[in-house]
Amino acid sequence: MLKTILHINPDKTLSHIAPEIYGQFSEHLGRCIYDGIYVGEDSDIPNVKGMRKDVVEALRALHLPVLRWPGGCFADEYHWRDGIGPKENRRRMVNTNWGGIVEDNRFGTHEFLELCDQLDCEPYIAVNLGSGTVQEAAEWIEYMTADGDSTITNLRKENGRTKPWHLKYVGIGNENWGCGGSMSPDFYANEYKRYQCFCKNYGNNKLYKVACGPSGEDYNWTKELMSRIDHEHANGISLHYYTVPGDWEHKGSATDFSDEEYYITISKALHIEDIIEKHLAIMDEYDPNHDIDLLVDEWGTWYDVEPGTNPGFLYQQNTMRDAIVAAASLNIFNKHSDRIAMANIAQVVNVLQAMILTEDTKILKTPTYDVFQMYKEHQDATLVESYAEAVSGSASAARASGTDSADTANKIHGPVISYNDTSLPALSESVSVTEQNGQKLLTITLANTSLTDSLSVELELPMKYSFCGEASIAMLHAGARAYNTFDDPDRVRAFETEEDWNGNLQIVSLPACSVCRICCYVS
Repeated sequence: MLKTILHINPDKTLSHIAPEIYGQFSEHLGRCIYDGIYVGEDSDIPNVKGMRKDVVEALRALHLPVLRWPGGCFADEYHWRDGIGPKENRRRMVNTNWGGIVEDNRFGTHEFLELCDQLDCEPYIAVNLGSGTVQEAAEWIEYMTADGDSTITNLRKENGRTKPWHLKYVGIGNENWGCGGSMSPDFYANEYKRYQCFCKNYGNNKLYKVACGPSGEDYNWTKELMSRIDHEHANGISLHYYTVPGDWEHKGSATDFSDEEYYITISKALHIEDIIEKHLAIMDEYDPNHDIDLLVDEWGTWYDVEPGTNPGFLYQQNTMRDAIVAAASLNIFNKHSDRIAMANIAQVVNVLQAMILTEDTKILKTPTYDVFQMYKEHQDATLVESYAEAVSGSASAARASGTDSADTANKIHGPVISYNDTSLPALSESVSVTEQNGQKLLTITLANTSLTDSLSVELELPMKYSFCGEASIAMLHAGARAYNTFDDPDRVRAFETEEDWNGNLQIVSLPACSVCRICCYVS
């Protein structure tokens, strides 16, 4: 068993954890929208205005804060007028990015904003900068948010919506360094400034404008973009980072992977922290007052598609390995919530690291869904100081093969897992606090990244504090390759227990490959 001490200081509050860090992403890709979210009003599958009731109910349980749409790469070939008016009159187009299928635009602006109403979440619209026009972008914002007697607002009213919607988040372009136009950063920055200038605030609706930021380790894009824009132009810039065990040609299987591939995956997932910190350092040079936020609006695992499925649909299974990736990533975002204003996992249903998979009338919740369910208590809470300290001997207890684990332990707080050339911390963690009835309620989230060793975590408060009363403990654990199927939808599922806690020390045992959430009062 590996051992560590987790020091928690409820008095040292660090930053507000924006609920939007727990955001989701939906694109016209594969079966995300059609069959996954939208089945149409005439479907035999129970629905409300075409939205699957089972999917909406499951997502509402996550307290979904924000949903990004219509892409993704699809956003920069999407023309919003194609998706309004009578469905039988809507344009049929080829989805050139994802599978070459015909998109009939049954699901458009009204449907998406209806979905957000049902989910009680903020919409996040991605505007077409790649193949669109400034006028098109400007009129879409007017269509959604303006009131009065203009031609555009009257068009909205003719299509059944009298009052404007509330719209906060607008991304101007998507991956414009790649599928969104293969642009250079200076060209994009100039285009961005032009587009955002015509995305107006109507009435009390104030837009939060997001510029297309970098892919992964493209630090030059961040530098060039930040040198050309400021807070008068943008409220935030986006970052996209996918955890790919192999390379883009051979990403690896979602379910059939070696121990080494597991550790490579977790190591690559944890690498996002280094990437975030380096991009933030560049942003600091040009924005020392931190007026511009960072949004990780695409993240998650990306594997080869499931055998026998359309390669353009990006359908993959979701194992306990993905749950560890989700837990560790969310802990990192929490730890950087002073600068990260939003994160959107890709994607919400049937695509990449999905919360939900559907098959006709059937639905299953993935292990990643359970992680978001467990972590939702962090939303709108305050991050507090927490850090792991290795117990004497724990570094030597970690298995090493070709790597000096003791040396690595000097760089990573807590025990270290070493496998061939890969070393990573055994514990991922974050802690937040909320005030309830005059008491401090701690939410502690932990993940044990080891495939084989359990992890004993001693939770230590300052002597002035004591755990008091009932602690609610949710635990998710299984073999790394375990996943849910439509025949066995609850094979990997979190379970909850309650314990009476007191004193300033408590010990939690984490099984190998597990995620834990603890909610408890301290006084």
